[in-house]
Amino acid sequence: MRLLRLARIILVSLRFGLDRVVLDADPSGRLGRWWGWVFFWRKFTAPRAVRLRLALESLGPIFVKFGQMLSTRRDLLPTDIANELALLQDRVPPFPSEQALALLESFYERPIDDVFRHFERTPVASASVAQVHFAALPDGTEVAIKVLRPGIERVIAHDLALLDAAAGLLERVWPESRRLKPREVVAEFSKYLRDELDLMREAANSAQLRRNFKNSTLLMVPEVYWDWCGRNVMVMERMYGVPISQTDTLVAQGIDLKALSRAGVEIFFTQVFRDGFFHADMHPGNIFIHRDGRYIALDFGIIGTLSEIDKSYLAQNFLAFFKRDYRRVALAHIEAGWVPAHTRVDEFETAIRTVCEPIFDRPLKDISFGKTLLRLFQTARRFEMEVQPQLVMLQKTLLNIEGLGRQLDPELDLWTTAKPFLEHWMQEQVGWRALLREVKNEIPNWASMLPRIPRLTYQALADNQQRSMELRKRLDDIARRQRRDTRIIAALVLLAMALLSVEIWRSLG
Repeated sequence: MRLLRLARIILVSLRFGLDRVVLDADPSGRLGRWWGWVFFWRKFTAPRAVRLRLALESLGPIFVKFGQMLSTRRDLLPTDIANELALLQDRVPPFPSEQALALLESFYERPIDDVFRHFERTPVASASVAQVHFAALPDGTEVAIKVLRPGIERVIAHDLALLDAAAGLLERVWPESRRLKPREVVAEFSKYLRDELDLMREAANSAQLRRNFKNSTLLMVPEVYWDWCGRNVMVMERMYGVPISQTDTLVAQGIDLKALSRAGVEIFFTQVFRDGFFHADMHPGNIFIHRDGRYIALDFGIIGTLSEIDKSYLAQNFLAFFKRDYRRVALAHIEAGWVPAHTRVDEFETAIRTVCEPIFDRPLKDISFGKTLLRLFQTARRFEMEVQPQLVMLQKTLLNIEGLGRQLDPELDLWTTAKPFLEHWMQEQVGWRALLREVKNEIPNWASMLPRIPRLTYQALADNQQRSMELRKRLDDIARRQRRDTRIIAALVLLAMALLSVEIWRSLG
C-alpha cells in the first residue's frame, strides 16, 4: 500500500513538474539541463507555484493541509509559492452517512434516534479530517455534530511517514534545501495535524474562547455540550448567520461593512493582547455574521497562545514601528530573547530601518501590517533569530484578518485602527495601573498570609536555630575527626622514626 502511494506521489510530481521546482534552484543548472533532456516531451506553461498547488490538490486532503500550513511559513518560502498555496481550499466530498451513524452509535452505545430528538443524515459541511451534521438534543436544543472521518488516523500516519521520508531524501540529494528545514517543517505539520484529530481538545479551545468573550457585543462562540462529546465527536450549539464572504447579503441585511471590518481588528487584538489566546484559523469559511452584526467564530482546531513576554514584545514592536523607533524594535527583540544577547544593537537597528523605512513613504492605508511583521521576522533571522511557532501562527492570522478587513472595507487603515488599542494595552502594563492591578491580584494571598505571619516567623527562627545546631554539630564532628586523624598520623610518624632508628643502629653495630 505504501509503495503504491509513493508511486502515485512520484507520478503526480512528474506530471506537474515539481522536479523542476527543485532542479531550477541548482545554481550551476547542469543537473536541470540533463533532466530536461531525459523528459524532453514535457512542456509547462503554468508558473511553478500554480503547478505546486495543483499537484497538492491532486494528491488529496492531507497534502492540501500540508500546503496550507506551508503557506504560513513565509519566512522560508518564496513569495510567489506562499501566495499561491494560500489559495488552497480544504474541500473534499463527504464520507457516507452510514459510516457517521455507525461511529456515533458505537460511541454512544445505542441507536442514534435514542440519543438525539432528530439527526440530519445529510452532512452540511465536509473537510479532510471531519464532517458536520445538524441534530437536536432530547430537550430540543439545536446542535451541530462534528464527526471525525473513519480511519483518518491511519491515513494521516501513512502520509506523514511518506512526507518525512521525502523531506529526509530532499535534504540528502539537495543540500541547499537544508536552509528550508524540510524535516522540521514536516514535524511541525505533524503536531498541528494530530492536534486536529482530538475533538476534545477543539471543544476545550471553543469553551475557553467562549468564556473569554462572555457577554461580548462583538463575537459569538458556540456553547459545547460536554455530555455528548468524545475524542471523535464534538457536539456544539448550532449557530445561525451569513458567511462573511457574502457581502451583498450582509449589506441587504443592513450590516455596516466598515464597522464590521473595524470590529474584526478589535476582536483580533483583544484575543492577542488581552487574552494571549487567539483563533488561528480565521479564514472566511470559519466566520459567519449574526443578524445583529456580531461575528460568529467556528472551527477551533487551531488555536494560538502567547505568553506575557510574547505580548509585551509584540506591543513594543508595533508601537515602535508607529514612531519609527527602530532602536526600540531592536532592543525589544534582544530583551525578549528572540535574538542572542551578543547581537550588536546598532547593526540590528540599521537592518530593521533598511527594511521598514521605505514602507512609511506610502499612505498608511496601503501598508500591510502582516507583511511588515513578516519582513521583521525575515530580517531578524539574519541575526540568528529562531523561528517562534506562536509568532508564525500570529503572523498568518494577522494576514488573514487584514485581508478579510480590506475585503469589507478597502480603505481600512489597520495601523490607525490598532494603535489606540495597543497604546491603551501598554498603559495597562506599566505605571500605576499595572501596580494597582498587581496589588488587587495579590490581596487575596495577603489576606490568607497575614494571620500566619507570627507562626511562620517563629517557625523560620526555630528552623534557623535547628540548622545552626546541626551545623555546629557537623563542625564538631569534623574537628573531632581531624584531631583523631592528626593523632594517627603522628603515631605513624613516630613509629616510622623508631623503625628507622633501629635500622640505623643495626647497620652501625
